[in-house]
Amino acid sequence: MNKTIDHPALPILKAKFPHTTFFVGEFRDMVTVIVPREKISEVCAFLRDEPTLKYDMLVELNAADYLNYPGATHRFGVNYCLLSLENNNRLWLKVFLDPQQDTSPGHDVRDEEVIEKGDPGLKLNSVCPIWPGAEWMEREVYDMFGIIFVGHPDLRRILTWNGYGSYPLRKDYPLRGVGERENFKIVTREGA
Repeated sequence: MNKTIDHPALPILKAKFPHTTFFVGEFRDMVTVIVPREKISEVCAFLRDEPTLKYDMLVELNAADYLNYPGATHRFGVNYCLLSLENNNRLWLKVFLDPQQDTSPGHDVRDEEVIEKGDPGLKLNSVCPIWPGAEWMEREVYDMFGIIFVGHPDLRRILTWNGYGSYPLRKDYPLRGVGERENFKIVTREGA
């Protein structure tokens, strides 16, 4: 039996964007709205600025790789957890992305060229202009998954180095790595 999902943001969101198709799911009382990629900035700005909703805090931004996941129709998902402090209410947003280029290790580009030469299927508008706290979260998702946040003020790797060669949390990244450890000079206590 289908259950009707009830959340205070849903009717307001549907009224504001009548020509946009949103898919909604619920798991353990957490409501997730799947937003089309081209609408994420507009939807986030609306959810923040709407006086009855006031989603004024981006609590979390992460990604998932659905490669070989049973029933998955998209490769990557970017998740946004929004919080309205005034209303004590949370809402999850999700955007699905599908790469148009090879995602296996060794096919990445350097940070300074990623906006021009990066995979167009993995480009997504940054929400940093809406919630400045998204800056480091978007950098981490870029570094680990290769999702390119267009309009980010400083899109560069945060955990690995520029020119690393891949994105370690992609499912097609080898479990033993691609030789990163073998290429490092071993520093001993005496030689340090």
